[in-house]
Amino acid sequence: MVEAARSVVEAGGYRELTIRSLAAGLGVSPMSLYRHVRDKDDLLEEVVDHLLAGVWRPHADPADWSAWTAEAAENLRRLLTTQPAALHVYLRHPVMSPAAIERMAAMLEVLRSAGLGEGAARRAYAALQTYTVGFAALEASRAGWKPPSHQAGSLAEELAAYTTPRQFAEGLGYLLEALDRRRKRAG
Repeated sequence: MVEAARSVVEAGGYRELTIRSLAAGLGVSPMSLYRHVRDKDDLLEEVVDHLLAGVWRPHADPADWSAWTAEAAENLRRLLTTQPAALHVYLRHPVMSPAAIERMAAMLEVLRSAGLGEGAARRAYAALQTYTVGFAALEASRAGWKPPSHQAGSLAEELAAYTTPRQFAEGLGYLLEALDRRRKRAG
């Protein structure tokens, strides 16, 4: 069931996905699916958990806390901007799925290993998570936007450039630099 829903989501059809249509595609009654999920949102959360589990882990060495954290943030940003269902789930409420909890625990461990105390690591995680989700929401909402022809070359184009992957990395760099200064003061 989750894999069938994942196929629909990955094809960009999460808005059209219904329990009824999924059940029809699987050749079962909708009531049989309700034994496993409460509703469409519950199903989407499971799908997003599967998607997140497959992409969040950085390849960087955790000993290089800054590179590892930047890659973890970029992996989440990319998921949120390429999978509208993921962004939908992340904007509705704090995500407490198994993969999200595993990601948070790993990030907290990397931040603590870098020298941040428990409270500082949690606040740093919150800042990084909020920045990533917020940036992804803005980036996704402006995807494909072009300024009207009478505004070409204007401030509108400059402002649009603030929601690019390159700008995400630059802003993330500012956050990581501030964390590094705090980490060095604590150590």
